[in-house]
Amino acid sequence: MDKLKRLQEMIDNSKKIVFFGGAGVSTESNIPDFRSADGLYQEKYKYPPEQVVSHTFFMQKTELFYEFYKDKMMFLDAKPNKAHLKLAELEQAGKLTAVITQNIDGLHQMAGSKNVLELHGSIHRNYCQKCGKFYDAKYVKEMEGIPYCECGGLIKPDVVLYEEGLDNLTIQKSLQAISEADMLIIGGTSLVVYPAAGFIDYFKGEYLVVLNKSTTSRDAYADLCIQEPIGEVLGNIRVEK
Repeated sequence: MDKLKRLQEMIDNSKKIVFFGGAGVSTESNIPDFRSADGLYQEKYKYPPEQVVSHTFFMQKTELFYEFYKDKMMFLDAKPNKAHLKLAELEQAGKLTAVITQNIDGLHQMAGSKNVLELHGSIHRNYCQKCGKFYDAKYVKEMEGIPYCECGGLIKPDVVLYEEGLDNLTIQKSLQAISEADMLIIGGTSLVVYPAAGFIDYFKGEYLVVLNKSTTSRDAYADLCIQEPIGEVLGNIRVEK
């Protein structure tokens, strides 16, 4: 049977779908991912990207951190693609209960999704480390050099850096959503970043689907694997209102 037809059937037969996504969901919105052939980790920098986006580097080499962060991680002109839009449509139709994302770009919300669990935070939230004042992404991106608060405190993005822990409440909500789902769609993630990748173990439902351009560690357990661009795949799904 045609894989797209099979995916359509699974979605039609499911009432509590959860989507678990990574960087590959946003590549069709022209946001580079990390680990593919032309991803960020393949580029040559003075410091490896994993080091630059660590808590230690942020504290010790703040200016270099922000240089990289603004240039390579803040894409304020990016627009949701067919994948984001279809997931929002599935939620509005009452079929999708949660989007769990490792992305920090806010495109799921821009597409209209309401229940988005951001495991790694968001570029759209930034706080002064001294007084806690909120700043949006535009303020941070346009500020020359290191962004400081009016009070003089250093502004930090609400993004989970290496060496930092995930938010406990977001973890709890994510695990609950996955454990209650009857269908789990894993999309655009190589499933190598832990602890997030381990969340999949909590799924006990009917259909496990992997939509990713390369193979993942979960392919052998999946009911369906489609190695095509995720926006193209989901864009072809019909949503019954």
